[in-house]
Amino acid sequence: MKYYIGLDGGGTKTKGILADHNLNVLSEATGGPSNFLMLGTDAVSETLFNVINECLENADVKFEDVGAVVLGSTGAGRRSDAEQLEKAFIFFTATRGISFKFFRVESDARIALEGAFAGKPGSILIGGTGSIMFGKDENGEIHRVGGFGRFIGDEGSGYMLGKQGLTAIAKHYDGRGKKTILADLLKTNFEIEEPSQLITRIYKKKFDIASVAPLVITGAEREDAVCLDILEKQSDELIDHIHAMKKMLNAKSLNLSLIGSIIASNNVYSKLFKEKVKKRCKSCKIVKPELPPALGAIVMAKQLAS
Repeated sequence: MKYYIGLDGGGTKTKGILADHNLNVLSEATGGPSNFLMLGTDAVSETLFNVINECLENADVKFEDVGAVVLGSTGAGRRSDAEQLEKAFIFFTATRGISFKFFRVESDARIALEGAFAGKPGSILIGGTGSIMFGKDENGEIHRVGGFGRFIGDEGSGYMLGKQGLTAIAKHYDGRGKKTILADLLKTNFEIEEPSQLITRIYKKKFDIASVAPLVITGAEREDAVCLDILEKQSDELIDHIHAMKKMLNAKSLNLSLIGSIIASNNVYSKLFKEKVKKRCKSCKIVKPELPPALGAIVMAKQLAS
């Protein structure tokens, strides 16, 4: 019998799943982070090997019985970057006398898409720190909308909510914009209460801009006009993502799964966005993911081995 390993690698941890051909989960394991662009391919290769080894030991399965391994990793959106980790991991295992028939590195968004619809057509919208949308059409072709990063993209994301919130606070300080509760929330949560402190934290101390997103959401819940305006505009950006994806897929209807702390959780922003989907994207249906991302990687591993 063939077995498959799916790995869901993020910035804080890596989850591994060993499953059989029918997607029956036989064992699971967890290891450290696997963002190889931050940690390097050598360190991540060791993490992956340890997670895989634990999965196999827990199920009493041998390395040679694994048909394919697929990793979905943060930082693997570009094929050239993914190939760096593939080569490093293959070399790492070869030095230990171990080889896998197939080993593939994909983006974390890609395995999330496969998991959400168990390999079938559909689309996912990711709204966390950043934003990106992926869709799979009836021919199995993959399409992308957004994902241009914080400098020229990430509309509707936590980063953009935070950035717009901080801009509003700066204008509040100067009297160039409307007064906003965000200034008080920033003081309470981050001990920033005047322009020089804000500038220092942003430009010299690498302040996490996305960490202000929850403050914007809190402000909107308290009916702050500035925060409500930010949520209105950024949720419109996400609606634009959906319209663009629908055209790419050339589909009459669109099944959509939401992923990420900003739009998938229960808050005023996600509620506003979902209401707009109902009113403006009537042929779009929001559905829950069928499988977790790690099992999405298993689906891809089966396809790779076949």
